[in-house]
Amino acid sequence: MNPTKMIAVRKWGGWGAMLLMLGGRFTAEGAGADIWPEFRGPTRQGLSSATNLPVNWSTTSNVVWQVAVPGNGWSSPVVGQGVVYLTAAVPDASGDGISLRVYFLDAGTGKVLLDKEVIRPEPGPAGVRHQKNSQCSATPILDGGRLYVHFGHLGTAALDLSGKVLWRQTTLNYPPIHGNGGSPALVGDNLIFSCDGAKDPFVVALDARTGEIRWRVARNTSAKSKFSFCTPLAIDVGGARQVILPGSGFVAAYDPADGREFWKVRYGEGYSVVPRPVYAHGLLYIATGFDRAYLLAIDPEGARGDVTDSKVKWKVGKGVPMTPSLLAVDQELYFVSDGGIATCLDAVSGEVIWSERLGGDFSASPFYAEGRIYFLSETGVGYVVRAGRKFELLAKNELGERTLASCAVVDNAILMRSEGHLWRLGSGTKAP
Repeated sequence: MNPTKMIAVRKWGGWGAMLLMLGGRFTAEGAGADIWPEFRGPTRQGLSSATNLPVNWSTTSNVVWQVAVPGNGWSSPVVGQGVVYLTAAVPDASGDGISLRVYFLDAGTGKVLLDKEVIRPEPGPAGVRHQKNSQCSATPILDGGRLYVHFGHLGTAALDLSGKVLWRQTTLNYPPIHGNGGSPALVGDNLIFSCDGAKDPFVVALDARTGEIRWRVARNTSAKSKFSFCTPLAIDVGGARQVILPGSGFVAAYDPADGREFWKVRYGEGYSVVPRPVYAHGLLYIATGFDRAYLLAIDPEGARGDVTDSKVKWKVGKGVPMTPSLLAVDQELYFVSDGGIATCLDAVSGEVIWSERLGGDFSASPFYAEGRIYFLSETGVGYVVRAGRKFELLAKNELGERTLASCAVVDNAILMRSEGHLWRLGSGTKAP
């Protein structure tokens, strides 16, 4: 493809920028190891085909580059065709408002190619934001020459890869709890996400081409706390596509065309649900959230209506995460609790194979590559564990900065967002 030069009109960190645009369409479907297009990557489940990833790193070793990140945000980076895309919320000079921004960075050097304001919310009461949340926690989606960015109740937008804003959707007002969280899912030409706030939770689909609302469906729940932060997962069951979206009190499968509910499983008072669903071996793995998390294995084949009593194949209540998502690799299911207990289960039976304490607290979702599981703690400690039925810790690596965001992975490198920086970790010479 022929690059077209675009001049970036802003500077960040003193760098002027020349943006190299690559034309054409690339999508998450069939993406190679050089593309990490959304939360949890091209498989949407944290599995990477990347090779030559580092096992060991520190602030002084296997750091290709390190870039200061302005403002706040726990969204993950996404990557495609040599460009890293990252969002952040940056306070304005007066301190009364924020600018919701997107940054394009050269994946090889970390140099900023574009710094663009996407949405500037009206000044007003910020509301209570959880200490582990931010005003920019949802991960973008890179697809078809477009970048979709989502800021929860503050708005959603689409840009082309020159940085031009194609549309903004800021009419979906709802009362958030603790700020925004869950990322959207792109299903066909629908951008689908939950709006599970303090009351009257709902699911919505936007037309990905225009940003217009296509459908909106209420989430009727008996849970006392209505808010949740889950990212949908689209799966194919019996030749039909379903969008799986846990929320407070239940998980439901929706028709992506019109939001019709296919089936649901109730789990009572579970709320503030964060982990993205995982689908393997014909089973959906769902974590039920606070105050005590359970892991449910659900068979969606032939499910219709309320299938709480008929489709839950097994249930586990020990060491289940309330924030990090799970990993299904071969016959095993891996996860780490918020309190640092790593567990490996048999993915079909739910039998515990091993359970080991890593130490620390965890929010980031783990990923798998090259026969290894990578776990990242909230204090920036990366634990590398060999995938398999015997626990083997390969490395413990420290960056020394708070880290809640999940990583992006491309060939030879891990992209990791900490409280102050974006890091490219991999072998090779550090970029100037």
